[in-house]
Amino acid sequence: MPLGRKIRTLIVDDSAMVRKILSMGLSQDPEIEVVGTAADPRVAMQYLVKDKPDVITLDLEMPNMDGLTFLRGLMSKSPIPTVVISSQTQRSAQATVDALAAGAVDVIAKPKMELGGGLNTMMESIAQRVKVAARAQVGQAPAKAPFGQGGMPQRVAPAVTQRSLPPVAAAAAGDIPTWMIAIGASTGGVQALTHVLEAMPVSTPPIVIVQHMPEGFTASFANRLDQTCALRVREAKDGDVLENGLVLIAPGGPRHMKIQPKGNRFVVELVEGPEVCFSRPAVDVLFKSVAQHAKGRVSSAILTGMGRDGAEGQLAIRLSGGRTVAQDEASCVVFGMPHAAAEVGAPEKLVPLSEMPSWLLNSCPKAGARSGLESYRV
Repeated sequence: MPLGRKIRTLIVDDSAMVRKILSMGLSQDPEIEVVGTAADPRVAMQYLVKDKPDVITLDLEMPNMDGLTFLRGLMSKSPIPTVVISSQTQRSAQATVDALAAGAVDVIAKPKMELGGGLNTMMESIAQRVKVAARAQVGQAPAKAPFGQGGMPQRVAPAVTQRSLPPVAAAAAGDIPTWMIAIGASTGGVQALTHVLEAMPVSTPPIVIVQHMPEGFTASFANRLDQTCALRVREAKDGDVLENGLVLIAPGGPRHMKIQPKGNRFVVELVEGPEVCFSRPAVDVLFKSVAQHAKGRVSSAILTGMGRDGAEGQLAIRLSGGRTVAQDEASCVVFGMPHAAAEVGAPEKLVPLSEMPSWLLNSCPKAGARSGLESYRV
């Protein structure tokens, strides 16, 4: 997009009221120009033929052609940064997660039909997300992990050979973990996390994740990953015990996620609190609790996303003796969070998304290391 030009935005939604609210709200931002509104994808295609917009806001449940089908076609032929505007129902939540996996940049809860300061604040947030989306790199989805017999993911990331992987301790789910992995992500994180987790073997230490996502969507995301990964993936609940081969994703909503020691185990704690780095749950909150309690027995990664969330928390992990990495700019949809982490010296290095699974596995303890302190250095 040329510097100095307004962000040309197309609104696609079957609700006339939502189209009006979004059009009026986005037009109030001096950096955004609404070039058109469309009641369904077929009308939207007419705009695309005339003049390609910089950003599309997209409803998923529409007549004639659903938004997900439209998005998949768009991303395969002429990718445009797309922000999904979704209602919070179980059906739409699943479709929204599928849309993010297909290449949508962000998801925003559909604005409520009410006037007043609440709507104005919401529109300011939507405008900000549209402006971030305009700078996103789209159209280069990460390669999926190869699949073996029975449709289950193989245990090696693409372009990573079995010989290059470390002998991660082959631990049963009931064994007491001696290491953990903590990951933070935001814009573009659904695709990035899918790539990373589908490459992880069942012997992987417990993984705790904060992925910025509105309330009501993280359960569908976890369920989707659980079906495609060798690992077990769940939306975290208060009191969940960290186990080898288990991934716990912080639920979107009003609470932060922390880890706390309980006997010789670690458990999830969901706590209320103000937003941190404009986020709740926040990566910083999770990472700082990990730095405090894991005592260096942790590998952490910051993936694609806007903002600065996770930078200070990952620095705390590094200072505690833990391993730290962040995604490089070329493979990020938005380089904001990794860049902020690099600015404060939090990650040991920046790596492409394609190398992230092997980096994390190589940083875990060697097979047979009972203390959890002996690890591969990469």
